[in-house]
Amino acid sequence: MARLVLKFGGTSVGDIDRIRNVARHVKREVDAGHHVAVVVSAMSGKTNELVGWCRQSSPIHDAREYDAVVASGEQVTAGLLAITLQAMGVNARSWQGWQIPIRTDGSHGAARIQEIDASEIVRRFEGEGQVAVVAGFQGIAPDNRIATLGRGGSDTSAVAIAAAIAADRCDIYTDVDGVYTTDPRIEPKARRMAKISFEEMLEMASLGAKVLQVRSVELAMVHKVRTFVRSSFIDPDAPGMDDFDNPPGTLICDEDEIVEQQVVTGIAYSKDEAQISLRRVEDRPGVAAAIFGPLADAGVNVDMIVQNISESGDATDMTFTVPAGDLAKATAILEAAKAEMRYDSLQSESGLTKVSVIGIGMRSHTGVAATAFKSLAARSINIKAITTSEIKISILIDGDYTELAVRALHGVYGLDKA
Repeated sequence: MARLVLKFGGTSVGDIDRIRNVARHVKREVDAGHHVAVVVSAMSGKTNELVGWCRQSSPIHDAREYDAVVASGEQVTAGLLAITLQAMGVNARSWQGWQIPIRTDGSHGAARIQEIDASEIVRRFEGEGQVAVVAGFQGIAPDNRIATLGRGGSDTSAVAIAAAIAADRCDIYTDVDGVYTTDPRIEPKARRMAKISFEEMLEMASLGAKVLQVRSVELAMVHKVRTFVRSSFIDPDAPGMDDFDNPPGTLICDEDEIVEQQVVTGIAYSKDEAQISLRRVEDRPGVAAAIFGPLADAGVNVDMIVQNISESGDATDMTFTVPAGDLAKATAILEAAKAEMRYDSLQSESGLTKVSVIGIGMRSHTGVAATAFKSLAARSINIKAITTSEIKISILIDGDYTELAVRALHGVYGLDKA
């Protein structure tokens, strides 16, 4: 007998038929003797509809009331799944975030989980074998009002609950059957990985892979929650679906569990990047803080940063990237503070893509970056900026070359070979 958390995303619970399919997945684990908590998202499209209603009511609205509205989508799904499970003879009960309770900070709309008291859920596991169906994406803030965790927050809810109940595993059911070496829509030769380390998955998620929310991977890594990415659209009774140790999907785990570590694990990409260059910035202490401080205060996420000092040493060129959607805001902030930032001119460019090569094997192998640069050069793809860390290399290129670059890098590291 094990403790499991199963999380189902919006597409998996998109209508009543899909909710019935989800219930069959849950019943399979209950029939195997496991204690099960289920975390659900709102039905696909429902959160966008609720957000739209808030904006129609008032373009500027109270974040606490926004949370009260958008959290209702998960509440509906949890209730419907509990009803469906009960009709199948499974002892199930729905829970909202505040009933557990999942306590968060006061950042309504983008709250962070502070504490979970899962003792009542565990008591019902052990006393009644009851399945807990939890509304994801929500908790209770210090002001005793519902707080939501931001887009993709149900993944975070699931991993946090798994940590709180000391679950043996957290299964994230979605519309894909695992984590691939790159986006299969771009590279048909992309392969599903059997295992990937927490660190690699964190880089993949933060650099463009859409499989899991970044914060959920952070939580899983901190609390060592073994996490499986699985497809909810495979028949719940298909061969191997009840294999506890090796179900179909991708296991996200500590790197110690991965016996053979490849040099490069995957290729991620993020479109709609924009680049800003400040020319001839006065080279003095505090200049970086003067530039990036106001951007941070305005909520603009700055990513790749390149600085070039002039020969004379009295000026520098500062180049960095921001999301394309923030380019206008960032440019306005920088132009308004030109006197304080002391630069001569500002140049910007949008329509760029960040392509990243990721792998824990980079720690012990040389030449990984050179291989990437040679591969892109052979295809006449110009590199605009480069950043590196211990397990990743990110390269900024023109967006028109995204697919060519991804396929080239995927092939040059042998990721298309089984």
